[in-house]
Amino acid sequence: MVTPLINTKKYVNVREINGIDFYYEHYQNRNATKTLFFIHGFLSSSFSFRYVIPELMDSYEIVSVDFPPFGNSGKTLDFTYSYKNITVSLLKLIHVLNLKNVSIIGHSMGGQIGLHMLYQSPETFEKAVLLAGSAYLKQVRKSLIALSYLPFSGMFVKRWLIKSGGVEGNLAKVVYNKSIITDEMVKGYLEPFIKYDNIFRALAKFIRDREDDLLQPILKKIKTPILLVWGDSDKIVPIVVGKRLKNDLPDSELVILPKTGHLIPEERPERTVELIKKFIQ
Repeated sequence: MVTPLINTKKYVNVREINGIDFYYEHYQNRNATKTLFFIHGFLSSSFSFRYVIPELMDSYEIVSVDFPPFGNSGKTLDFTYSYKNITVSLLKLIHVLNLKNVSIIGHSMGGQIGLHMLYQSPETFEKAVLLAGSAYLKQVRKSLIALSYLPFSGMFVKRWLIKSGGVEGNLAKVVYNKSIITDEMVKGYLEPFIKYDNIFRALAKFIRDREDDLLQPILKKIKTPILLVWGDSDKIVPIVVGKRLKNDLPDSELVILPKTGHLIPEERPERTVELIKKFIQ
């Protein structure tokens, strides 16, 4: 059941930050004292939080952002798609919007970026909830980086995505209960790839620009309270990653959801909302 909009107004915006357009949805709540900053995962967008945000927007101010080159954000080849540069840009957006008492809600790669934000600007955030947050990844092989410079690299990325099963096939890999995959769901995840054909060239550059994840010594310096939420059947970022993060992040706790895959906001929206409210408050 979707909570009615009582104190909240939704604004859809595009703002240029560091030379690229950032699309974000801003749910302004005149009675809220805390802000939730949502960051989606790889090949995704703010669409993935469509069941979670409606249940939270009457209690918090919310900003949900599409980080480039995904969703409705920019896909220029002039932007550096590194964790560091995306992080700097998102921090600037938070500053421009004058957000206060901010907590990060990051899913998958959004969790990776969230950890970078906590490390670079710990004073900006109160807490963080990482939903199957990726971590410990190394930069891609040099051969793939070399391929990303080819004129037709975008075509290779497109063919790779199709060969991997397309949107529907990839959704089947990231959920435990495949019956939740509907035509509406497939359409929502597919739309940016139909609407913006230049996303494939940008993805090739994204692969080239992405650096190594944060190392253990850096993770141990992050003192922000963090809730780690994992599905016990996650095949994309296995539970072993969550347990490792629990050991490496000084102020963290881990909740494991049974019969749940990687796409936690889609599979367990009610439980996700419950955990966020309890942890943030």
